[in-house]
Amino acid sequence: MEIILASNSPRRRQLLAGLDINFKVMVSDDIDESYPHDLPVEQVPVHIAKAKAKAYEKVIHDDQLVITADTVVVLGNLVLGKPKSRQEAIDMLKALSNQTHRVITGVCLTTIKQQRTLSVVSEVSFKQLTDEEITYYVDKYQPYDKAGAYGIQEWLGYVGVTALNGSYFNVMGLPVQRIYQELVEMCGFDGLIRGDKALLC
Repeated sequence: MEIILASNSPRRRQLLAGLDINFKVMVSDDIDESYPHDLPVEQVPVHIAKAKAKAYEKVIHDDQLVITADTVVVLGNLVLGKPKSRQEAIDMLKALSNQTHRVITGVCLTTIKQQRTLSVVSEVSFKQLTDEEITYYVDKYQPYDKAGAYGIQEWLGYVGVTALNGSYFNVMGLPVQRIYQELVEMCGFDGLIRGDKALLC
């Protein structure tokens, strides 16, 4: 079974590579990432991950498995996606300052014959961030491709995160432990290693 990661994210590529599996990257631009406004926030990432998977339904083959994912930051009941401007990024980080928020990643694993979805939640707490810390981070790291306007693996994660409950890799954007378990169930991987790659399917 050929594994396809349908993502432009270098972090997701790095995390999936950490499972020692062979995969290739395929990205479609024709994806609607909108969602119903009355959809419970916990369901938003899976909804978007399934929408991303739909873009590949007509192009994947019998021997391919596509992984799509979406990550959102949730503060209370407010979904924070990717900031569209410098000011929006600053405003998001000010809102997250001295608060605990949830990071939810929805994942969809799709083949011609079946589709599985999963959702993983992590809780992240920030210290009280100063205006100077926020503007320094936004201006230097340009976090416009990151939900909630931050990457936990970057400077702000080092200086600002006071507590983490759940998967660190989920906060980075891909809950690889859960994905590994799903791939084991879907592909029958029995834990054997041959050469330098884990055998899947």
